[in-house]
Amino acid sequence: MENLKLAEILLIEDNPGDGRLMQEALKDGKVKNNLHIIDDGVEATDFLFKRNKYSNAPRPDLIILDLNLPKMNGQEVLAEIKADPGLKSIPVIVLTISKAEEDIIRSYNLHANCFLNKPINLNKFFEVVKSIEDFWLTIVKLPGL
Repeated sequence: MENLKLAEILLIEDNPGDGRLMQEALKDGKVKNNLHIIDDGVEATDFLFKRNKYSNAPRPDLIILDLNLPKMNGQEVLAEIKADPGLKSIPVIVLTISKAEEDIIRSYNLHANCFLNKPINLNKFFEVVKSIEDFWLTIVKLPGL
């Protein structure tokens, strides 16, 4: 079933290469989307709280969050999202190279909706992004979509 509106996806990722790969993986997907890429935690919270140059930023339908970010790490960003009544219902997918058990536990304790390891292999990366799209944007019912 085709969505009536574009899915607003916020990717919080400091690696420009991974951002380009995410764009590429989502451009021919099943769901039409606007992908917004922010490369540090402070800018991400500005986007989410519509501060400074992001006063007209759309509310994301889905957030994909790396943990290793400059200025403010991903878990700090996650804590702010999930503490805010207006943002806490947005699904947050942690997509990171970290395999540390403490990062997994802390992310779920901060109410991440899922924790995925970022594959090094290009084909596996595309598979992971397609699985995110398939599940979160076609199977799961999100508000407004």
